[in-house]
Amino acid sequence: MAKDTRALETLYSVTDAARMLGGVSKFTIYSWMSRGLLERTRVGGRVMVRESSLLKLLEQGNNPEIVRRKEGVGHASK
Repeated sequence: MAKDTRALETLYSVTDAARMLGGVSKFTIYSWMSRGLLERTRVGGRVMVRESSLLKLLEQGNNPEIVRRKEGVGHASK
């Protein structure tokens, strides 16, 4: 049986993640999770946000094409 020796990743509560992203509301964080912009991680009954997910969102924040693609904007609808 192989052991996973990777360092544990930091998890943030939704409130802490909102604070780290410049004070957006926790409802914005939940909205971004629903839209696939942030990955949610469940720990017991709590919803947490991985530090890597926050960093990924910050990196993509300067590229509106990625956000549009995830929201489904720009696709032809008939």
